[in-house]
Order: sequence, then structure tokens, then C-alpha cells
Amino acid sequence: MLIFEFLMWDSVLFCNRGLHHGRKIMSRSKRYLEEKRQIADEVYRPKEAIELLKKISKVKFDPSVEVHCRLNVDSSQGSQMVRGTVVLPAGCGKTKRVAVFCTHEKEKEAKEAGADIVGGENLVKEIKQNGKLDFDVAVAEPAMMKFLGRIAPILGPRGLMPNPKTETVTSDIGGTVKALKSGKVDFRMDDGGNIHQLVGKLSFDADKLVENIETFIDAVKKVKPAKVKGDFLGKVVVTSTMGPAIKIKV
Repeated sequence: MLIFEFLMWDSVLFCNRGLHHGRKIMSRSKRYLEEKRQIADEVYRPKEAIELLKKISKVKFDPSVEVHCRLNVDSSQGSQMVRGTVVLPAGCGKTKRVAVFCTHEKEKEAKEAGADIVGGENLVKEIKQNGKLDFDVAVAEPAMMKFLGRIAPILGPRGLMPNPKTETVTSDIGGTVKALKSGKVDFRMDDGGNIHQLVGKLSFDADKLVENIETFIDAVKKVKPAKVKGDFLGKVVVTSTMGPAIKIKV
């Protein structure tokens, strides 16, 4: 999933690859500008926004649909960090490769649940030696965490370190793998106080995309930090790959 940082709120999104790409991103194509002209300066209902995205999109591939939320939090305060998990009812259009770090007794359960990579200390040693991470999410039994510390410098920077807060450190290996394979995702606020989430493909039925969006927004609301007063969610937009953003009501 492409991750964007909200440096401006007039639907111009700068990719976090670096500001030196800014000129390229600011130089919008005629297609993009034509799509943007069809969007009124108003806040749409989620279904209206999805239907409009479907109508104006002219790309020759099936674009991803993403929701970007500006949170009214102080991102410099650890007590206001926002993260959580949610199962998108219709999935997100991408099948995750799941790695499981477990004891020998749990290997069969992991494989039967659909895990792509399964191992214990041997898998930890392999990753430490070659640094290869051929998976999108990692799950670990609690007993394996003492071994994963050896590869934390490899997993951590890529957001792959299992964590109890995202329910990826668990004894329920089978149930967790099945949930991840069926659309469970974890979300986390970035340094700028924004959350970015893939919610499906534009080819999805509009009602299914709306259901995913509303389920995701509800999940974000449920993890509002106790110290945040007033409105938690600021501006929320939905966009498709290479397309303009549309403000939505939440």
C-alpha cells in the first residue's frame, strides 16, 4: 500500500519518499486535473464519494481505494499514539503473506490455517543470516518472543515485529492467521498525526467499499486516546490510486 503524508490539505499529497519528488507530484496530469474538476468542494457521504470515484477514474488498471484520516491529536505525546486492528468485511483486495514463529507443536495448526511461512528458532536464524523478509505480517507465540529479539532490528523498522497491541503475539495461532488472511489489518498513526488505510479495490461493489470504510472509521474512533478532548477525527478523505481526494462525512 502506498503511504502518503498529509503536508497540504487541498488534496495535494506528497509521497513520503522525499520532498525532492514534490515537483513531479505537483505537476498533475491532464487526466488528474479533469477528474478533480468533477469533484465539488463539499463533504460527500461515503457511498456518494465511492460512486464518484468510479465515475471519474480513467486509469487502465484496477486502482486501490484508500482512506486518509487527519487526527486531532498531539503526535509528540506518547499517550496520544493511535493504533489498532480491524477486520474489513470485504477484505482489502490483497492477500497477505503471513509468517508464523511458533513451537513445533503449533506448526500444523499454522499451516492448516493458511500461513505462508512457518518456523521457530530455525526461521529466526535464517532471517538473521540473510535478512530476507518474504512476508507482509508476522505472528508469534508468546514463547517465541525471546528469540525474535535477535531479529528485532530487522523486523522493527519494517513494521513486522509481532506486538500484543496488534494481536499478533498470541496463543491462538490458527484463529489469528485465518483472520489476517480474511481481511484483518492493523493501522497506526504516523508522525504527522495521520492514518492511511487501504480499504479495497475500485472494482469492488460500492456497498462493500462503503462497509469497509465505515468499519475502519468505527475502529479508529474506538481507540481514541483518553487524553484527547473534543473532536477526535479531523478531515477524512477517500481516494483511488493516482486520483484526487474526496472529503467524506464520518
